[in-house]
Amino acid sequence: MSILTALMALFTVAALIAIIYRPFGDYMAWVYTSTKHWRVERGIFRVIGIDEGAEQTWRAYLRGVLAFSAVGLLLVYGLQRLQQFLPYSLGLGAPSAPLSFNTAASFVGNTNWQSYSPEATVGYTVQIAGLAVQNFTSAAVGIAVAVALVRGFAYRKSGTIGNFWVDLVRGIVRLLLPLATVSAIVLLAGGVIQNFNGFTDVTTVAGATQSIPGGPTASQEAIKLLGTNGGGFFNANSSHPFENPTPWTNIFQVLLMLAIPFSLPRTFGRMVGDNRQGYAILSVMGLLYVASFTALTLVELAGRGTAPELAGAALEGKEQRFGIVGSTLFATTSTGTSTGAVNSMHDSYTALGGFFPMLNMMLGEVSPGGVGSGLYALLVLAVIAVFISGLLIGRTPEYLGKKIGPREIKLAALYILVMPTLVLAGTALSFALPGVRESVTSESIANPGVHGMSEVLYAFTSAANNNGSAFAGLTADTPWLNTALGVTILLGRFVPIMLVLALAGSLAQQDIVPATSGTLPTHRPLFVGLLAAVTILLSALAFLPVLALGPLAEGLM
Repeated sequence: MSILTALMALFTVAALIAIIYRPFGDYMAWVYTSTKHWRVERGIFRVIGIDEGAEQTWRAYLRGVLAFSAVGLLLVYGLQRLQQFLPYSLGLGAPSAPLSFNTAASFVGNTNWQSYSPEATVGYTVQIAGLAVQNFTSAAVGIAVAVALVRGFAYRKSGTIGNFWVDLVRGIVRLLLPLATVSAIVLLAGGVIQNFNGFTDVTTVAGATQSIPGGPTASQEAIKLLGTNGGGFFNANSSHPFENPTPWTNIFQVLLMLAIPFSLPRTFGRMVGDNRQGYAILSVMGLLYVASFTALTLVELAGRGTAPELAGAALEGKEQRFGIVGSTLFATTSTGTSTGAVNSMHDSYTALGGFFPMLNMMLGEVSPGGVGSGLYALLVLAVIAVFISGLLIGRTPEYLGKKIGPREIKLAALYILVMPTLVLAGTALSFALPGVRESVTSESIANPGVHGMSEVLYAFTSAANNNGSAFAGLTADTPWLNTALGVTILLGRFVPIMLVLALAGSLAQQDIVPATSGTLPTHRPLFVGLLAAVTILLSALAFLPVLALGPLAEGLM
């Protein structure tokens, strides 16, 4: 029966994605290729002093990304530090400087890692003016960077890759705002709350007093999922009944997380003039997603371990209203899309069950990845795949008519090295530095031993990949983890963006060379299999040793 439920859930999600893939992907292609600007957009351009008709080089595009993100970082940090003076602060004081930095870096980096309990730490003004705003802007930045890389493949002998400010504004005005508004209304209809009630004291059945939090949740919930952000309005995130009340809202939230990432390959195909290329990228995303969901669900249904076997199922940390399948579907989606939202506690999964959400992130979050970041990550891996195939057949590799030369492959190689370096260095330093090690083992790790190693490894994997989910047993609100994870988030977000934009600029300068009999077709099953294999092998080679010390060791014990 559970297997049938899993198949039905997977079929439901696949059917919904199939329905929206073409119209939504085509709409996004129109958003970023239309030559006409809306009146409200022209008004914004005038206010910020931007020439909307001028395109930018990749360096100018990057400067725009970094400058805009730096302003957002300072804004969110300042709002937190001044919280006690703001309206609707709910009587809460300012978070500490390290925690404020971590939170600001997290939301600007589309990570939404939360080292705090939201309802007990930040008031409504910080939630709305700081965190919710960054949910829109960080998502729009990710899509803009992906579109810039696609233009690199589509443009011929061009020194430009678009205009960051135009892409940013269009992404918010034409895409994220209207979709988030409609989604929030649907969530409201499903029982998600939206109010400014603050805390309400109630008397429980047992006669005790309990404070029930309120808040403008539906509006933030919609963009947190649609923009693959993931930061919960409440500490329990999407397992909280005020955020995710019913099984059908659970499926709807899964759809929100998958909608943009799974539709962007269609946008890619339209912009490069070959829809078959979009289907190839979509196939790799779908293949990895289905494999991950299947493996995680089977492991959790098996319930291997002393506690699950005694209880009859691996239900610790899972909500009864979602069950095992609803939880594994959500976990696969959130860790495969850089969302980081959770409707169950990954720390309570079986030993091997906790391995798969971690592996989704270690693959580079390309199944299907975050808004924008999933597409540009998979396109970088595609560049590496065609380079490998070119070496095998002894000719210059090409992808979409662009030659992959030394400069392109160096940028792609550096890209795939950034995330493993950050994850492994952060984890190693947490246990290697004497003062830091004592803090991590005595203050942060709730479960000493192999599982404690997995908690720290998961944290840096989540930060470096801009995911935001956690093994909840880890206490991260310490000076070391707040600072180290915050720095990891920023480097994991913006160093890859820099390399992607440099790659886009290099590709845009080239002309398109005609395909020959020796050109590898990149729209056929052979290339889909090659790209999937490259994605898995690159991650396996980098992370297998450390995984053997953490989740794999725990699962084999």
